[in-house]
Amino acid sequence: MSTGGTGRPEADRGEKGGVRTALAGLTTRGRSFFAAGIAAAICAYVLGQADLLRVGLLLAVLPLVCATVLYRTRYRVAASRRLSPARVPASSEARVHLRMDNVSRLPTGLLMLQDRVPYVLGPRPRFVLDRVEAGGRREVSYRVRSDLRGRYALGPLQLRLSDPFGMCELTRSFSAYDTLTVIPRVEPLPPVRLTGEAKGYGDGRLRSLALAGEDDVIPRGYRYGDDLRRVHWRSTARYGELMVRREEQPQRSRCTVLLDTRGIAYRGAGPDSAFEWAVGGTASVLVHMLERGFSVRLLTDTGSSVPGEGADGFAGASQESADAAGLMMDTLAVIDHSDGTGLSHAYDVLRGGNEGLLVAFFGDLDEEQAAVAGRMRQRSGGAIAFVLDSDVWGREPNDVPGPMNRTQDRLRMLREAGWTAVEVPRGASLTALWQQADRLRTGVLSAGGTGEAR
Repeated sequence: MSTGGTGRPEADRGEKGGVRTALAGLTTRGRSFFAAGIAAAICAYVLGQADLLRVGLLLAVLPLVCATVLYRTRYRVAASRRLSPARVPASSEARVHLRMDNVSRLPTGLLMLQDRVPYVLGPRPRFVLDRVEAGGRREVSYRVRSDLRGRYALGPLQLRLSDPFGMCELTRSFSAYDTLTVIPRVEPLPPVRLTGEAKGYGDGRLRSLALAGEDDVIPRGYRYGDDLRRVHWRSTARYGELMVRREEQPQRSRCTVLLDTRGIAYRGAGPDSAFEWAVGGTASVLVHMLERGFSVRLLTDTGSSVPGEGADGFAGASQESADAAGLMMDTLAVIDHSDGTGLSHAYDVLRGGNEGLLVAFFGDLDEEQAAVAGRMRQRSGGAIAFVLDSDVWGREPNDVPGPMNRTQDRLRMLREAGWTAVEVPRGASLTALWQQADRLRTGVLSAGGTGEAR
C-alpha cells in the first residue's frame, strides 16, 4: 500500500486576485440573483420606486456577500490518499481510499470532492460531504481499473466549497498525488523439467565443496560484528590484517528472459496485440522462475538488463527476489517498442559466458536476425523460444491466411541451432505452449540421448 501526502488546499493570494476569484465562483443562481437585482435597481431608479430599489439592492448584494464570506472563510482541511494495492495486474481493480480531516476549530459547510483520474482508469469520482465537525474526519473510497499496463498518476484532489444558499462555489486543489502501477497479467505456469535447472545444485556442488581445501577459501577483511570463530589465521598472517572466511553462498541456477521489443517486429496495438502477449508472457516466466529459486534477469533487444546490479545483472540472494520481481514488473509495466532493427546488442550481452537457461519471446524474424538468435544458443545451457508472427496476429477474422513458409523457416533455423522453438498462434495460452515446449524438449532429449536440448 502507498500513502498519499497530506496538505491544505492552495489559496489565491492578493486582494484583487481574491475578488476576481470570488466573483468567478458565482453559480448560475448567484449570477441570476445579481442580474435581477441590478435590473430591479435600474427600474426603481427610472420609475422612482423606493421599495423596488430596496428589493433590487438586496438581490444584488446577497450573492456578493455569500462570495465574500465564502472566500474569507479559512477552512483548514488535510487530505490523504491510500492505494490498495499500489501495484495491480491489468484488468484487475484497485481501491483508492480518501480521507479528509478538519484540523480547524470551525465546522465546515458543504464540501464536494473530486479526484483527478486518467480516463483509462474510469470516470472522475465525485463525493459530497454534508458537514465535517471541528476535528472530525470523513473517509470515502472508489475503484479504478485498467486493461492497459502503465504508470498512472492519481490526483491532485480538488475540494469545492459552497455557501448554504448555493450562490458561490470555490475550488481548491491539493498538491499531493499518488502513482498507480498497472503491471502485465501473470499466468501461472506448471512446473516442468527445464534444461539447465540442475546447474548449481545437486551432488556436483556438494562434491566441489567437499574437495575444497583450506587454501581454497577466499577470505575478506574483518568487519565489526563478525564472528571471531570465522577468522582465517593463515590469511591474517599473510596479509598482516585480520581476515575472516566468507560465508558460503549457495550457487543458484540462472535464467535469462529475453524480450524482443523492436517496433518493426510487431504490428497492431491494444491489450490483445502480439506485443502485449509477449510482455505478459515475459512477466509470467519471470515470476515462475523466481518462484522456483532461479536467479533471474530480464534482457531486451537493446542490451539493457533488469535488475542490472550484482554479478552479470542477475537477481541476488533469495531475500532479494521480491525486490527484483517488483523492479522487473515495474519495468514491464512501462516498456515500449524500441527503435532498434536487430538483436546484436542482446547477443553481445549473452555471448560473455554461460548464462544457464534462456527463454526468449521473439516477434518477426528475418533470416539475418534468426541467425543472430541462433548464435545466442551456443552459450546457453538450454534455450526456449516463443515466436510470434505479426501477420497471424494482425490478420482480421475474415482475411485470407497468407503463406506460412517464412515462420516455419525461422522455426527450423532456430531448432537447428539448438533452440526449442514454439510458434505462438493468435490468442494462445502460455500454459499450453509452456507444456508443449517441455514435450518438444523431452522428445528431443530422448531421441538424442544427451543432457541438453537440441
